[in-house]
Amino acid sequence: MPGTDFTAPQVTRPESGATIRVLVVDDHPPMRVGLVALIRSQPGMDVVAEASDGEEAIEIYDDLQPDVVLMDLRMPGMGGVEAILAIRKKAPEARVIVLSTYDWDEDIHRALQSGAKSYLLKDMPIEEIASTVRAVYAGDTSLPRSVAERLTERAQREQLTERERDVLESLIKGRSNKEIASSLCISEDTVKSHLKTLFAKLRVRDRTGAAIEAIRHGIVHLK
Repeated sequence: MPGTDFTAPQVTRPESGATIRVLVVDDHPPMRVGLVALIRSQPGMDVVAEASDGEEAIEIYDDLQPDVVLMDLRMPGMGGVEAILAIRKKAPEARVIVLSTYDWDEDIHRALQSGAKSYLLKDMPIEEIASTVRAVYAGDTSLPRSVAERLTERAQREQLTERERDVLESLIKGRSNKEIASSLCISEDTVKSHLKTLFAKLRVRDRTGAAIEAIRHGIVHLK
């Protein structure tokens, strides 16, 4: 990410002759090809396999047991968070780094909660990506300053309940209070109460502001 502050972590290099075996998971072929080339250009690293979605990543991980996984978050079918959870259920020691286009704080939180060891952006310099791969391989958890700041921002925001998220998702789909009430099997008065709380937590005044904030933070994703 342009202007990102970064200090290369102190990490243990692979033993002499050892190579960090990387699995690259991304549903966009051009991006995947580029990442593979970049990783293979780094000394002491190699890409042992590629996957285009979460389910394929799980199968390949089971077969090859790579040292580090570079995982995209938003993919068709099974996404990155679900794939990380599935991989770490079978292999708790799995080292996964999320490499995403988006720096939404909710995405960062979900990724780390699922067990990812770091969260990087795809436009970060290859030196930063490579240093993080080495750090995670060595057993460290490393977050760029810009990503850590987004997590701090999230921690300072009052979190939504599951029901409030449901109302927010319906709101973004353009549903009226009556339609939201019907879809969630609650009264319109309850919908209005949830909206009032939502607006207060997101620090907005109306439905439009709530939708903008929800998308900006990654609380709700547009399909």
